[in-house]
Amino acid sequence: MTNRTAATRYARALFDVSVQDHDLHRVESGLAGLLAMIDGHETLRRVLLNPAIPTSRKQTIMTELIARLDDLVPPVAKLAILLAERDRLGLLPDILESYRARLLDHLGVIEASLTTAHPLAPERTTAIEERLAAASGRTVSMTTAVDPQLLGGFVARLGTTVYDASVARNLERMRLTLLER
Repeated sequence: MTNRTAATRYARALFDVSVQDHDLHRVESGLAGLLAMIDGHETLRRVLLNPAIPTSRKQTIMTELIARLDDLVPPVAKLAILLAERDRLGLLPDILESYRARLLDHLGVIEASLTTAHPLAPERTTAIEERLAAASGRTVSMTTAVDPQLLGGFVARLGTTVYDASVARNLERMRLTLLER
């Protein structure tokens, strides 16, 4: 089993346990806070991710850390101890990513990104966001970027679907068509 698959399973289990009795956003922030705490302390990160350190020692360290964190929801605390016990703390970034994706899906939100050749006016961005929401039937959380290499038009990513209406892509298609003839 790959690390990504294992992380997805842990995230699904955490979500399933949390959806009934806990605030899902608090679970997400607790998971993100735990990851930030580990990543923020180089020595702690090296100790917890070092395969040469016995898992019993990692479990003890994690238990002590969790005891000092007052606002950590119980499912996140239990998951952290379980990951330390199984020497899988390196999965935390992937677990957080997978949990966030599951949370957005649960809330009916889909992530989108819009890349244009030039900055768009806010009302134009809002109109595109509304069209993407209508196309997906979900609430859209959109980020924007500018890439002058597009020449014109836009590239929109809606989840895993890409809508490429850029001038650069159209020119490339025309070039390939002409080369085929």
